[in-house]
Amino acid sequence: MDGTTCLKALLLAMQQYEAGRTAHCAAQLVKQVEEVSALKCELLLSSGQPLPNECVRGLAELTGSATTCPTVAAAILSLLAQLACDDDSKKILDCNLDLVGILASLVYRYSATPADPLVLQSLQLLQKLTYNTRVFPSSSHVYKLIDFLMVNIQSHSDDIMLPCLGLMANLCRNNYAVQSHIKSLDNVKSFYRTLIHFLAHNSLTVVVFTLSVLASLTLNEKVGEKLFDAKNIHQTFQLVFNIIVNGDGTLTRKYAVDLLVDLLQNPKIADYLTRYQHFSACVSQVLGLLQLKDADSAAKVLELLLAMCAVSGLRPQLCRALFKPAAAPKLRAIGRRQAEHKAEPGPALAQWLGSPVGGAEACSLKALRLLDQLLEEALGADGDPDDARSFVEMLLPVLLDFVKGADNNLRQHCERVTHVNDVLLVMCGEATTRALLSHHVSAQLCLSQVETLLAGCHGDSPAADDALSQVCAEALLGTLELMSKLRQQVKDMETSFYRALQDRRIATPLALALTSHHRKRVRTGLALLLEATPLPDFPSLVLAESMAANNAYRQKEAELSVKRVAVRDVPPPGSNASASSSGVHSLAEKLHNDLEERAEDAHVSDIIDMYEQKIAALASKESRLQDVLEAKAVALSQADRLIAQCHFQQARAEAEARKLAGLLKEAERRREELRAELGAQLEEARRSEADTEELLRHNARLQLDSEEHQALKAAYNSLLDRFNESERLLKELQTAHADLSKQYETLKKNQQTLQTQHDKTVSLLREKEKEITSLRSDVRLKDQDAAALRGELRAAADERREQERQKRELEDALDALKKELNKTEQARKDASIKVSSLELQKSQLEAKLKQREDQLGKHSAMIAMIHSLSGGKQNEVNLSL
Repeated sequence: MDGTTCLKALLLAMQQYEAGRTAHCAAQLVKQVEEVSALKCELLLSSGQPLPNECVRGLAELTGSATTCPTVAAAILSLLAQLACDDDSKKILDCNLDLVGILASLVYRYSATPADPLVLQSLQLLQKLTYNTRVFPSSSHVYKLIDFLMVNIQSHSDDIMLPCLGLMANLCRNNYAVQSHIKSLDNVKSFYRTLIHFLAHNSLTVVVFTLSVLASLTLNEKVGEKLFDAKNIHQTFQLVFNIIVNGDGTLTRKYAVDLLVDLLQNPKIADYLTRYQHFSACVSQVLGLLQLKDADSAAKVLELLLAMCAVSGLRPQLCRALFKPAAAPKLRAIGRRQAEHKAEPGPALAQWLGSPVGGAEACSLKALRLLDQLLEEALGADGDPDDARSFVEMLLPVLLDFVKGADNNLRQHCERVTHVNDVLLVMCGEATTRALLSHHVSAQLCLSQVETLLAGCHGDSPAADDALSQVCAEALLGTLELMSKLRQQVKDMETSFYRALQDRRIATPLALALTSHHRKRVRTGLALLLEATPLPDFPSLVLAESMAANNAYRQKEAELSVKRVAVRDVPPPGSNASASSSGVHSLAEKLHNDLEERAEDAHVSDIIDMYEQKIAALASKESRLQDVLEAKAVALSQADRLIAQCHFQQARAEAEARKLAGLLKEAERRREELRAELGAQLEEARRSEADTEELLRHNARLQLDSEEHQALKAAYNSLLDRFNESERLLKELQTAHADLSKQYETLKKNQQTLQTQHDKTVSLLREKEKEITSLRSDVRLKDQDAAALRGELRAAADERREQERQKRELEDALDALKKELNKTEQARKDASIKVSSLELQKSQLEAKLKQREDQLGKHSAMIAMIHSLSGGKQNEVNLSL
C-alpha cells in the first residue's frame, strides 16, 4: 500500500473514531497509525502536501482530547515522535499545531499517575520537540507542566526523573519567561538543593541535565557564582570535556556541548577557560571526535568549536591544535583509547566539508565557518602563517572541488559557495596563501561559477524564488570579490572580472546587495560598484530601476503587514540594553557638564544624588517596559497563530461541507440506479423460480450419480492406499540400492588404490633384486682378486729364498699387499652384511605382498557379493604379482 492510500485510510479511520468512539473503531485507528509508522515517512510534514498536514492535525486533536483511548493516544504519540525528526517538522508541529501545549495538557491530565507509560511517552516527545527551541508559556498548561516537572524531579524514581530533568533543561535554556516563573515559586530553594544533590549522581546524563538547568537559572545569581567560581569551574570543565569525549550516546554529548556553549557566553567563565591548564589537551581530544562517522556528534563538536572561536583568548590555542597537532599535549588517562590520535585533525575536519548542506546537522557549513575564523586568526597580524601553510595546501583542492562541482540543489550549492568564498577571501589576505591560491584558481572556473549564479538570480532554475535570489546574490558577490582580489595574480582574471561586471544581469544581485540590511553585503556591493562605474557597458540604469523596485516592494510589504513587521522588528534584549545604557551615559554627561558650570553651588552633592536616583528609576522602569513589550510581542504572535489556525479550520469545515454535499448528490443518484436494478432483479427472480424447479429435478438425478460416485471413490481410496504402500517400499529399496552402490564405489576405489600400491611394491622388489645380483658379482670379483693375490704371495715367498738381495723391497711390497688385502676383506664383509639385510627386506616385502593379496581376495569376494545382491554382472578380478 502506498503512502497516499495509507493516509486516506488513516483520515477515514479518524473520522469513524470521532463519530463513534468504540473499541472496534479504536482498533482500526491504531492499525492505520501503525501502518503509516511502518512506511517510515520521516519527512512527511516537510513535504508541504495538504493531506499529511490534515492527518497530523487530526491526530494532534485526538491526542489532546480527554475522551481518547490511551491505546490510541500511545500509538499517535509514537507516530508523532517518528515524524519529529528534523527542524522543519518540529517547527510545524509546534507552531502550526501547538503540539507542545497539547502534550502539556496531556501530562497535566495524567499528573496523578506520573509513572504511566503515556506520561513518559509524552515527556520524551516534549523533550524532542523543545530541544534548541524557545517555548513561550502562552497557556496555563505550560506553567502546570513546569510545576509537574519540579515535583517529579525531586521524586526518587529515575524513570520519571530523567525525562523531566531533560525537559526542564530545554525549557529553561535561553527562556527568560520560564526562568522568571521558576524563580518566583515558593519551593525554588528546595529545588536548587535537589539539583545540587544531583551533581553527585552516578549517571553522567543526570549530571549534564542538572548543570544545564543550574546554569540557566543561577548563572548570574549568588548561587551560580558559588557553583561556577574559580575553585569549582576547573572541575566543571574537566567533567564536561570528559563527557563530550567519552560520553556514552549522542544525547549526553549534545547537552554537554550546549552546556559549555552557554557557559562560554559568560565573560568571567570564558576567561577561566582561557587559563585552564588542560585546555589544549581537551581540544585535541574534541578534534579527535571529528574522525567519527556520526553526523550528529560532528555537528555538536563543530558548534562547540565555533563557540570557542568567539572567545578571543581561545582562538590561538585552537589554531595550534588544528594546524600543529604534533605540538598539542595529550591527556594521560581520559578514558577510551581509540584511533583518535593516529590521524591529524585537519584531514578529519576536511572530510566533513563534503557532507550535505541541508538537514539538522549542516556539518559542511559549520566546518567552513570554523575554517574561516581559524584561518583569519592564523593568517592575521598576530598569527604565524607558516603553521597554516601545509594545511592550506591540503585544503585548497577540496574547496575548489566544491566550486567546480554543481549540486542538484541550487540553494545548497549557493550556501556552500558563499562560505567557500569567505574562506578563500581570508586566504587572499596573506601573500603566501594568496600565491598558493592563484596557482589553483583559473579565470575560466570563476567565470563559469558567475554564469551559474547569475542564472540562479534571474530565475532560470525551476525552484527560483526571492529567498533563492538572495542566496545566489550573496554567493555571486563573494565570487566577484574573490576575482577582484586575484585579478593581478591569475592570468585573464582581470578581463573576466570586468566582463562579468558589464553583464546586464549583474544589476539584480548588485541591487539586492546595496539595499540589504547586512553591512557586509552593502560594503561588498559598494566596492564592486566603484569598480564597475567607470566601465562603458555597466548597466547603471538597470541597477537604479532594480534598487527602486526593491525599495517599493519593501515599502508595500511593510504597509500590508504592519502587525507582523512590528512583532518581527522587536529589538532583542541586548540591543535595548545598549540603547538604555547609551541614553543613561548621555544624560550623565549632560549633568556632569552642567554641574561643572555650577561647581560653586553648595547643594551640588544633593542634586547629584537626586539625579542618580532618577536615572536608576528610569533604567528599572525601562527594563520593566522591555519585559512588557516582549510579553506583548509574544501574545501578538500567539494571536496571529490562533487566527491562522481558525482560518485554516474554517476552510477545512467548508471543504468538508462541500464534500458532504457532493456525497449527498452521489447518494441520490445511486438510489435511482438501485431502484432500476431492483425492478430488473424482481423480474429475474420470477425467472429464477422456474429454473429452481428444473434444478430440483436435476438434483435428484445428481443424487443417484453421487451415490455411485461414493462407491467408486471408496474403491479408488483402497487402490490409492495400496499404491502408496508400494511406492513407499519402492523408495526404501531404491534407498538401499543407492547405499550399496555407494559402498561398491568406495570398495572399487580402495581396490584401485591397493593395486597401485602392489605395483609399486613389485617394482621396488625388482630393483632390490637387481642390486643384490650386482653386489654378488662384485663379491665374486673380489674373491678372484684375493685368490690371485695369494698365488702371487706364494710366488714371492719362493723368490725371497732365491733373491735375498731384494728382501727389503719385497717386504715393503708385502706390507702394502697385506694392507690392500685387509681393505678387500673388510669390503667383502660389508658386502656380505648388506646382502643379508637385503635378503631380510626381501622376506619382509614378500610377507607384506602376501597380506595385500589376501586383502585383495577379500575385497574381490565382497565386490562379487555386492554385484550378486544388486543383480549386476560381475567380471572376475584376477590379482597376481
